[in-house]
Amino acid sequence: MSRRCELTGKGPMVGNNSSHANNKTRRRYLPNLNDVTLQSETLNRGIKLRISAHALRSVDHRGGLDAFLAKAKDDELSASALKVKKEIAKAQAATA
Repeated sequence: MSRRCELTGKGPMVGNNSSHANNKTRRRYLPNLNDVTLQSETLNRGIKLRISAHALRSVDHRGGLDAFLAKAKDDELSASALKVKKEIAKAQAATA
């Protein structure tokens, strides 16, 4: 399972540990990923995603999963999130 956010594409970064004696050793900074189930108003069901805490705040700020995915860039989304985005767009087009 990759350490990458499904909505924002945020992944691990690299840097250095620095000891008291200022010795440097390489390390990885991992994103704060959480397994969540977000509700889609259009599809009337929950969607399981593995997203960062920052993405969860962004989804809440934009007014839900449907609104977030409508504005999200396709190249940042995972394959499963892109599939859900197209499914939501298709359902919204059918109701309109």
